[in-house]
Amino acid sequence: MRASPIAIAAILLAACDSGTVPPPGQQSQVDDGPPVASNEVVLRGDGLTAGVESFYFSAGENEVRGALETTLGAEQSVAQNKECGAGPMSFVGYPGGLTANFQESRLVGWNIADRSEAIGVVGDLVIGTPRQDAVTTDGFVALEPTTLGEEFALGSEIGGFIDNDMVVMLYAGSQCFFR
Repeated sequence: MRASPIAIAAILLAACDSGTVPPPGQQSQVDDGPPVASNEVVLRGDGLTAGVESFYFSAGENEVRGALETTLGAEQSVAQNKECGAGPMSFVGYPGGLTANFQESRLVGWNIADRSEAIGVVGDLVIGTPRQDAVTTDGFVALEPTTLGEEFALGSEIGGFIDNDMVVMLYAGSQCFFR
């Protein structure tokens, strides 16, 4: 008995699933607490929520950019780097210090380096949190210092940096950091 090309393709596609992104039918069913106001963004370890729309990493770039612009205002910067370790990546900056990272027209990460009333991060840490409070946060693990400075992980999905005894950046997903 020979396997059909369609059956082989289906098996190969199933084998490529990392298991970290829900199937498309479940991607709109994000439940991370109370509803988000139409002018707010909540950053999660697996994506983000902009107003009434939630996106997992792998969501389409146009949809995410549209929702972020509607929620936060016009894009402040757009840049690209073809030499990222994960491959070519583009970065879109928004008011409030949020940068959304895209690769192959998909959301792959975010980082924030300013404190903003319109942008929150799931958990207890915000930009400006003092070191002594950060290190006692559930899931906090100090990482070995790198050329980027003092880095930490917060659980398995969110990371950040401490400088001058306070949290100066939080991030999740794919980044273009050169260590």
